[in-house]
Amino acid sequence: MQQDYADSLLRSGILEAKTGSQSVARRYLERALYTSNNASHDTMAEAWYWMAMVTDEPAEKRKALENALTHDLGHSRARRELAILDGRLKPEDLVDADALPVPAGGIAQADADRFMCPKCGGRMSFAPDGQSLVCEYCTRNETLGTAQAEAEEEDFIVAMSTLRGHRQPLAQQVFHCQGCGAEFTLPPTLLSATCLYCNSAHVVSLENVRELIAPDGVLPHAFNQKRAAWHLVQWVEKNKVQPEVQVDLPRGLYLPTWTFDLGGSIQYTAERVEEEEIPTFGKYRQYRTVRVTDEYSISVNDQPVPATRKLAKPLARLLRTFDLTAVKPYDPRYLADWPAEVYDVPMGDASLDARGQAFKAMKADLPNLLGSITLISSSSAGMRVESFKLVLLPVWMTEIRQGGKDHLVLINGQNGAVHGDTLEKKTNLFEWLADVLEDD
Repeated sequence: MQQDYADSLLRSGILEAKTGSQSVARRYLERALYTSNNASHDTMAEAWYWMAMVTDEPAEKRKALENALTHDLGHSRARRELAILDGRLKPEDLVDADALPVPAGGIAQADADRFMCPKCGGRMSFAPDGQSLVCEYCTRNETLGTAQAEAEEEDFIVAMSTLRGHRQPLAQQVFHCQGCGAEFTLPPTLLSATCLYCNSAHVVSLENVRELIAPDGVLPHAFNQKRAAWHLVQWVEKNKVQPEVQVDLPRGLYLPTWTFDLGGSIQYTAERVEEEEIPTFGKYRQYRTVRVTDEYSISVNDQPVPATRKLAKPLARLLRTFDLTAVKPYDPRYLADWPAEVYDVPMGDASLDARGQAFKAMKADLPNLLGSITLISSSSAGMRVESFKLVLLPVWMTEIRQGGKDHLVLINGQNGAVHGDTLEKKTNLFEWLADVLEDD
């Protein structure tokens, strides 16, 4: 009864606020908060949010927003308003996700950086030690930065409130070579390239490509092509794979991946068998089934989702083998002489995938986490995406021909783990079938 009364007052307060009657709205909202001792957290959070909307005093607005987040940490509008109050988000940058502006078509001009040796003027290339650039002529070594630095995560709500959370790659990009002056085009899925004329390495500056989100971090390549070939040979011998034709040497590149931090809770209904001791002369125990409805708090760090559609499935399998805690802040020099794909999976779409993956994993673990229960139903409504990163992961790739088809093989450029989608290496039909079912 009290809940219904509080909800009624809240609805009246919201209506008055939307019509511009701030003083009247404030009285309704204050009464809703006063009478809502037994009301739900959702009602309390919403009432405090609208209290913030009917005041122009910054300190009072901040207190109301913080109170709203106390009752619902995932309240997206309260988090957005607090980001505006903190200066992390500008009101003029807010967009309507249902009415996004159409990006300008045609060819866009982008800047590119050329890495020249300060000693001899030769070309500098990234050395696969994760630490330096090396001149191809005088062997000068230039350290890239501190190994302790970590890539920073970005606020998901802030990004999705602006065009930043809805960026798409450009149709085509034009680059002006600083080495020879030539201009050339690159596919929209390339972040770095070598000039077709003077062979100088270039990296795209994403600051001037407004339709893209620049990477937040990069996991540097840890070994060269010779070592990648050695890992491939070891995998071929271990799995008794017999290529039909000569295998090309692995090609090194960086592939984009989104990572998300998730919080909140999973609501669930379950049955638990409880033991009960009956205090009689003969003392005996009986068992009863109890239905429980509750929620379980979750915290998921760096849930990865491939940001490339072309290699989504094989990269998803390889993602399990990366140590994402070693990701470094993005530095374009890591990409010197290495091709790097730009994401073609929008961040918003990837966040839904990450949320689904995390929910599936947590749902499977709930019986172990909560004890001996039989799960009846569960809901991801209380889960929220809190932050994200766009990272570039080192990969070596080649193809192995079997059965008249080319099968892609990917090598983890951090530790040498190999994934190949060749079926002949499977020991029996059931193993292959299990992989197929897992992919579905």
